[in-house]
Amino acid sequence: MLAEIITIGDEILIGQIVDTNSAFISKELNKIGVQVYQITSIQDDREHILQALKDAKEHADLVLVTGGLGPTKDDITKHTFCEFLGDSLIEDPGTLQNIKDIFGKYLQRDPLPANLEQAMVPSSAIILRNAHGTAPGMWMEKDETVYVSMPGVPYEMKYLLTNKVLPRVISEFNRPHIYHKTLLTYGMGESNIAERIEQFENKLPDDIKLAYLPSLGRVRLRLSAKGTNQLEMEDRVNEQMYALNEILSDIAVGYEDETTIQERISAILEREGYSLSVAESCTGGAIAREITTIPGASLYFKGSIIPYETQQKVNILGVPAELIEKHSVVSAEVAAAMADRCRSLFNSDIALSTTGIAGPTRGDGQAEVGTVYIGIATPKGNVVEEFNFGKPRERVITKTTNKAFELLLKEISKI
Repeated sequence: MLAEIITIGDEILIGQIVDTNSAFISKELNKIGVQVYQITSIQDDREHILQALKDAKEHADLVLVTGGLGPTKDDITKHTFCEFLGDSLIEDPGTLQNIKDIFGKYLQRDPLPANLEQAMVPSSAIILRNAHGTAPGMWMEKDETVYVSMPGVPYEMKYLLTNKVLPRVISEFNRPHIYHKTLLTYGMGESNIAERIEQFENKLPDDIKLAYLPSLGRVRLRLSAKGTNQLEMEDRVNEQMYALNEILSDIAVGYEDETTIQERISAILEREGYSLSVAESCTGGAIAREITTIPGASLYFKGSIIPYETQQKVNILGVPAELIEKHSVVSAEVAAAMADRCRSLFNSDIALSTTGIAGPTRGDGQAEVGTVYIGIATPKGNVVEEFNFGKPRERVITKTTNKAFELLLKEISKI
């Protein structure tokens, strides 16, 4: 079964917003055995929309459209759908009441005429009630192709897709089973991993595919299969994944959708009763942000400090000025002192520090752009490692953040 995703909005095409909707939709469709054939982004333009709908019908059983359902004049999706389907708009009483309820409950005022217009829908559409907004989802059909229109607002789209669209797709379409299992690895590049698992890869059954998904500082390895017998297929993929995990046990940190390296760190800290604090310079809070995305982080995470300016490492953390003068602000000695002082300041069991030159200029440091030191202070002592992550700035920050978690997991596993 094939699907196409169409996103409508000039704001996507000019780069004003990032299309996260398509990634979410693709992932959720794949879980239920629907293969995405194509993703298309188009303008808020009648002819462009009509052509996209016509083209999608040639290769997709299911077409999911997001955007263009707002109350302003440039939101023309419903009118264009009517033209495409040979339909006309009618007022949906349930949607009208939903709009009035939302305005009364949350805005304490009556909706404007433009808001009430959102209750006008194609007469042949099955209305998918939107509990999180005024624009409804719509399920429509033409020539054995199903078209689903959803708002472009991500949290509204996610609600409708999860609660209204996917259950209907499951009930109305016969779908093969698609199964993925993805191993997360840290600290080794794609080519080195490929060399280590060459024999494993050569022996894989023809119907199980291996994909390398590299990013900065980490590589995901995905095994995939498609078939009609779900349990047998999952067992075979899991068997191969177990073997792969055994080969890469020194760099594997868990499975995607089951755990992340941050979640593994969280579990260890919570289980052992350890507390953590962070002093970030070159990463500017990126590490703390990752930590606090994990539910329950308040049980072990005491806080973070970003002494970005050199003098603040002295004033706030208490790093000796003479140490910085002697070794430079970007040095192993300063990284160790930052971790030590952070651990003392927050009275935490473990502290992590970063100092480096993300670029494009050297700033107060003497080292080359891309040089980074990561320090970890634990009850057993300090560990500092030096890296050069090159350029550009975004790469340095991301690789430092990823490497910091890799080192943190390694060190707390020793305590």
